[in-house]
Amino acid sequence: QVQLVESGGGLVQAGGSLRLSCAVSGTPSNLNAIGWYRQGPGKQRELVAAIFNGCSTKYVGSGKGRFTISREYAKNTVYLQMNSLKPEDTAVYYCNAGFWANGDYYGLDYWGNGTLVTVSS
Repeated sequence: QVQLVESGGGLVQAGGSLRLSCAVSGTPSNLNAIGWYRQGPGKQRELVAAIFNGCSTKYVGSGKGRFTISREYAKNTVYLQMNSLKPEDTAVYYCNAGFWANGDYYGLDYWGNGTLVTVSS
């Protein structure tokens, strides 16, 4: 049974940093990638970053250059380091399990409960 548990969200001022964590367990071998999504107020859920086998990464949208995704296999944890945060980064951030193919990330219907990030101006 796939379990994804996010933590690390909170309130931060614009320009600050946060590191989100996703504890991963129960993923079968075919789910070889993890993604971070976010859903802001009144917005659709969107992919922010994904990682495959701890080395290949993909970044989407405004997080490029500010966010870094990484994986620590010893702790079964995927991180999202977010720097230079902006008010528009305010969202619930979700961890997702999927697979990597042809250099791209394909998220499946495995989600954590999310962690709220609020960036004040």
